[in-house]
Amino acid sequence: MVFDSLHLAIIVFLVAATIFAASPLLIAALIAPRNKGGDYRTPYECGIRPLGRAWDHYGFNYHIYALIFLAFDVDVLYLFPIAVCYRSLPGWLPLIEVSFFLFFVLLAVVYFQAKGVFEWPRRKKY
Repeated sequence: MVFDSLHLAIIVFLVAATIFAASPLLIAALIAPRNKGGDYRTPYECGIRPLGRAWDHYGFNYHIYALIFLAFDVDVLYLFPIAVCYRSLPGWLPLIEVSFFLFFVLLAVVYFQAKGVFEWPRRKKY
């Protein structure tokens, strides 16, 4: 194998990309302020003291809503390329395939509704 200008360009760009990615981390490590005490050691965002019962447990339904949103968001991402590509295909096969896909998405919505996932939980009294 002969080392030519293409190999040199690849190596130069790999080194440049590594330097470009590592330099903000190094600069931040060198010039970032270092506060060792006070509210910065509390387990809360931005060093602000939590007020009241800020660390109480909250319902798992918040995670379920986020996961359902991501699942249906990804399903919608599949529909855009299908709408673009299947327009040029002849026959009924594209319509049947998209209907099959949408049927299973609708089946998932019905299943989640039957399981009560879309029901917002009542607030607990402490």
